[in-house]
Amino acid sequence: VAVRIGPDWRMVVVGAPTYFARHGKPQTPHDLQNHSCINMRMPTLGGLYAWEFAKDGQDLRVRVEGQLIFNNLPPRISAAIAGRGLAFVPEDTVEQAVAEGALEKVLEDWCEPFPGYYLYYPSRKQHTAAFAQLIEALRYTG
Repeated sequence: VAVRIGPDWRMVVVGAPTYFARHGKPQTPHDLQNHSCINMRMPTLGGLYAWEFAKDGQDLRVRVEGQLIFNNLPPRISAAIAGRGLAFVPEDTVEQAVAEGALEKVLEDWCEPFPGYYLYYPSRKQHTAAFAQLIEALRYTG
């Protein structure tokens, strides 16, 4: 059984206005090869995250280059605000910085939303009342 526990969300490419003034804005995900990107090391896999894009049913994964690599989100956002490069982050984590003008989004037409999170559990087992309450508390109704 799958129970939706969160809204749709999307990743976005962001950079500081000062970065774009020096380096220009990428027009396609392939243009990221010519930019300094702030990479993320996947703590569970050890490798660098390939930025994932989609447009008109076409999926694209881009391995980006840059001098900075972090394994969590806040330093990536801070480095982007400081103009150190482009970051690929969950949109809701940079809404305030975008609203304040500290960051700008690019490649938005390539950043399609992902389905929200789901809780999966086996349906063939009798569940406790506590588990049923947990499911109802987590259920996303949007």
